[in-house]
Amino acid sequence: MPRIKYIESDVTLLARIMRAEALGEGEVGMQLVGNVVVNRVIANCSTFKKMNTVAKVVYQPGQFAGVDTPLFKAYPTKKEQRLAKECLDYFTKWPATRSLYFKNPGKNKPCPSQFWGPFVGKYKQHCFYRAKDSLKCNL
Repeated sequence: MPRIKYIESDVTLLARIMRAEALGEGEVGMQLVGNVVVNRVIANCSTFKKMNTVAKVVYQPGQFAGVDTPLFKAYPTKKEQRLAKECLDYFTKWPATRSLYFKNPGKNKPCPSQFWGPFVGKYKQHCFYRAKDSLKCNL
C-alpha cells in the first residue's frame, strides 16, 4: 500500500522537485527531499492540513526555491521517476523519516539548530528538521 494516494502526474512532479532541490546530493539525497514532500502530504497539523496532494505541497508559496529553476521545468528521467515512485510507495530514511523541512545552508556551513522546528540530522549538504511537538503533526 502506498504512503499516500497519488496519480501519475504526482510521480512526475515529485521527480522534478526532487531533482531541482537535490540533484547534487545523489539518489539518496533526492529521495530524502521526496520523503519530506510526502511527509507534508501526510502531516495532520495546521501548517500542512490543506496540503493534501503533491501539487499543493510543491506549489505552496515560498516553500521550494527549486520550482523556479530550469532543473524543475525539464521533464524527469526514468530513473528520477522511479526514485519518486519509491518515495510515494514506501521510501522513508533517516534523517527525513519524520522531517517536514530541509535546508541547504551552503557548502561547509553548519546546520542551524532550528529551522521551523528542531534539527534532526544532515545528509551531505542538506539539513533536516521535524515539526515542533506542539504542532501535533502525527508523523
